Amino acid sequence: MLAPAKINLALHVTGSRPDGYHELDSLVAFAEHGDILTIEPAGLDYFEIVGPFSAALSADEGNLVTRALTLARRLSAEHGESIPPLSITLDKRLPIASGIGGGSADAAALLRLIQCALPELGPALSDESIALGADVPMCLLGQPARVRGIGESIEPWSCFPRVPLVLVNPGVAVSTPAVFRGLVRKANPPLDPFPARSLTPRLLADVLLQTRNDLQEPAEALAPVIKEVHRSLEAIGALFTRMSGSGATVFGLFASDEAAQQAATSIRATRPDWWTLATALSAAG
Repeated sequence: MLAPAKINLALHVTGSRPDGYHELDSLVAFAEHGDILTIEPAGLDYFEIVGPFSAALSADEGNLVTRALTLARRLSAEHGESIPPLSITLDKRLPIASGIGGGSADAAALLRLIQCALPELGPALSDESIALGADVPMCLLGQPARVRGIGESIEPWSCFPRVPLVLVNPGVAVSTPAVFRGLVRKANPPLDPFPARSLTPRLLADVLLQTRNDLQEPAEALAPVIKEVHRSLEAIGALFTRMSGSGATVFGLFASDEAAQQAATSIRATRPDWWTLATALSAAG
């Protein structure tokens, strides 16, 4: 099961709450690449993490995949069902703490597999998944959407186009709490309604020019190399560039798959120490 990278095309911080959470208004979409999660029946539960970014993760009870299984088992018991022991393998292909929803996408992939096996649990899993993290419900839906509140209000964007893009991470982990602490203003204007018409990649870039990522400036203060990534993508013809989430991954939109592939090849040649991926944002539906 693919756990696709989640891209924040826009992220407006519109307020803060007494419980410490921030109110957000965000446009999200999902890439055609990400981590891979597989499950098989087993005699005992077993969880293994492999892949290029596995070393930075632990497969203990604090992992979001493990917590998602615990949540699903509780809900299944409440519905008179049971989830047998499982062997779970996570192929970790996305950088850690990179602003593209890797852990949340992994947890959502497990919940999606359980939804397929036990469809009657679908509504409960959707409702309860926010307990795992604000990004998990949107990753569970897995469609381009406008997301508000702390992640509980999700409005799918039905006319979203398929858009080639390049993701670049400079190998710097950025602390999300530290980025939020760096916000100068925590009550900013929300997004305008997104267009109801179909868009091309170039028209989407024009729409995004009217939006913001309010976390980008404080993230760049913590990791100035993010600005260098932006300049690299702009120099090789990206239609639009922006940091995703709280960083440090930056995306660039391109007019074609060929242009995205050429851009990724160019960046790898000049900065082999950066993680670079040519992919595409999936079209809605």
